This record gives sequence, C-alpha cells and structure tokens, in this order.
Amino acid sequence: MTAEEIADHRKRRYNATAVYLRLLNPDLMVLRVKPDFPRPAHAPGQYCTLGLGYWERRTEACQAEVLGSSDETKVVRRAYSISCSVLNDAGELFRPEDTDWLEFYIVLVRENADGRVPALTPRLFALQQGDRLQLGERVTGHYTLDPVKPGDTVLFLGTGTGEAPHNYMTWELLRRGHTGKIVNACCVRYARDLGYLHTHEALMKRYPNYTYLPLTTREPGATRKVYIQDLIASGELEERLGSALDPAATHVFLCGNPKMIGVPVRDRDAGTTTYPQPVGVIEVLERRGFNADIAATKFKGNVHFEEYW
Repeated sequence: MTAEEIADHRKRRYNATAVYLRLLNPDLMVLRVKPDFPRPAHAPGQYCTLGLGYWERRTEACQAEVLGSSDETKVVRRAYSISCSVLNDAGELFRPEDTDWLEFYIVLVRENADGRVPALTPRLFALQQGDRLQLGERVTGHYTLDPVKPGDTVLFLGTGTGEAPHNYMTWELLRRGHTGKIVNACCVRYARDLGYLHTHEALMKRYPNYTYLPLTTREPGATRKVYIQDLIASGELEERLGSALDPAATHVFLCGNPKMIGVPVRDRDAGTTTYPQPVGVIEVLERRGFNADIAATKFKGNVHFEEYW
C-alpha cells in the first residue's frame, strides 16, 4: 500500500487516539485511548474492542507474519477488559469525570505455540503517543459487581493482565465505601509482570479492609512463588482474609488463564459435572460450598469468571 492509501484507511477506519502509553516492561503496557465520540457508558469489569489495520508496522522480535494480498486492507480486532489505575496522579481515587479516555492493560504476545501468528498486540506495542487506532463503540459484558452487597467479602483472583477488570472493580468498591473485606490476588510468572503493584501497596495503607496478594510462579523473592489454586487449598487465603471462606457472604471473581479458572462441563440431562485437569479454582471452591455461574441456564452463583483466551 502507498502512503496515501494508508493515510486514507486510517482516516476512514480509525476513530480514537492513543493518548498515553507506558511500557512497564518490554512485554507489558498500560494504554489509554481517547475516542472521537463520547466515551461509552459502562460498568467496571466490562470490555470493548481495539483494532489496528494489517498495514501498520509490528514491533520487533515477534513471530514472522506473511500476509495475503487481500489481508493488507483489513483491520484486526480483539476484545480487552477495561482497566483502571485506581489512583490519580495526586494519589487520590481516580475520578472518571476528569478524564476522556479508557485504560487498557496489555501483554505482548510474541508468538503462539499453535502456530497462529499474533496480529494485534505486536502492532499495539509499535504505537506511539498520538497515533490513531480503532475503538469499539460498544462496551459490554456480564462480568460486573452487580451481585455484590455492601458487606460482602469480595475476592478477585486473576492471572497476568486478567487483573485489568479487577483493578476497575476494586476502584468501584472503594469509591462506594464498601464495608466488606476485599482481597485481590494476581498470579504472574515474574514480579516484573505485576504492573500495578505500587498502586495496590498504596491502597493497602489507606484502606484497612483491602489486601493485595502478589504471586509468582517462576521466581521467589518479594512475592510468593505459588499458584492461586494452592493459595486456596493450603488455607493461606483464609489466613490472609482473617476468616473462613463463607459462601453465603462471599463473591469470587476469576479472570485470566482458563487453566486457573477451570470451567466445568455440566450435563444437565445426566446431572453430572466434569471438572478439567489440572484442578482449577472453580473445582476447589465448589467442593467448599460455592457455586459458579452457569451461562447456559443464566444461573448466577457466587463465583464469576472471565476467560482470557
């Protein structure tokens, strides 16, 4: 494509501007996007799409990509949960009315084990402040705080950038003056992948009912080398909570790696439930009296989940 053709596609296909980019490490980024249109109404925990044309450049050291002649004019899109920095630059709770952008927490996928070439994140990581992109005009999703009551215990358990909606929901609970205990655990490979760690440390100092548990799987040190399933099964989560897990007054939110979540297969006709292996958090919790949401029947339990792939 010529430079003139690319400029024309950007003008016609894009509707938003990257107004802030912060690389937390070479493979992790906080991105804020300002739409040309009024920011869509939404609830913490929901998601929308980001998109870039195949004509855009990709960041280096990613899986090689070969485009067909019909691909170069297409826009590649993916859904991303909306994140939140929780605190503003002055250290006070974020005020959305003072902003006109949406925040996203994005990990760079350099290659896929199944051979599929990652198309969008290598292009997102090549963006610079002021660059244009496509933002979905509709924000949607059922992964929200709707079922939570003011005094409930709320557990946010996530992996990697699955922390994004939990950041936003944490902000919402703190903004509301939530009186129940809030525990936010995030499991990553390395401590450098805990992009919002300092924010959560500041929140713990300010809010006595808030606890953040950073976990790593490939290194010990400042964080615990443990998986979320182990945190629950060992009793450590309850120890940090200061009480036993009570299904009657607790809501658990799971987001990120499907293996961590472990969504079961339920056969309504046979009345059976088959859990995946290795053991996921849903199985651990359901054996302790919790009930996960069932999308097929619109059943709402006290374990809610959002799988990231």
